[in-house]
Amino acid sequence: MAKIPVFAVIPPLIFAGLAGLFYAGMQRENPDALPSTLVGQEAPELTVFPLGDYPVATTDAVRESGVKLVNFWASWCAPCRVEHPNLLALAEEEGIEIVGLNYKDAPDNAIAFLEELRNPFASLAADPEGRTARDWGVYGVPETFVVDADGKILARVAGPLTTRTLEKTVRPALEEALADGG
Repeated sequence: MAKIPVFAVIPPLIFAGLAGLFYAGMQRENPDALPSTLVGQEAPELTVFPLGDYPVATTDAVRESGVKLVNFWASWCAPCRVEHPNLLALAEEEGIEIVGLNYKDAPDNAIAFLEELRNPFASLAADPEGRTARDWGVYGVPETFVVDADGKILARVAGPLTTRTLEKTVRPALEEALADGG
């Protein structure tokens, strides 16, 4: 009986292991979603600075006073431009307050962005070094969080708010929060 060399067995085992990992990944409910350990937790502190003359976003405002969206964005971010019309539409809906956190951006550029495209945010702040974004677990901009009236994070969208993410993630979370007394 011939012996099979060990090195001949290793590649098929590696392939089988990778195939198993890929299969398990495809079985997740939403394989594109990035996990967030903050869902269900209290919204982290904001370590931010004022942005121009706009009303300043504060930790207390995020954790209290009704349901809100917290949106991390930047003027240099192309997907932020893509989602901006959806933010404007949401801002016009009654009961939806949007807090804007400008991520690692030049203040003049951020203000020019808002002047050009209009401002959907009830309050704003600058996160020039990304400390707040890091505390919130932001992978990159844009990212949006749904926060209930008790300051608890209900949902997170990594990437631009599209019609699909609004309908599948944001609106159900907003409805849940508003039904709970938001």
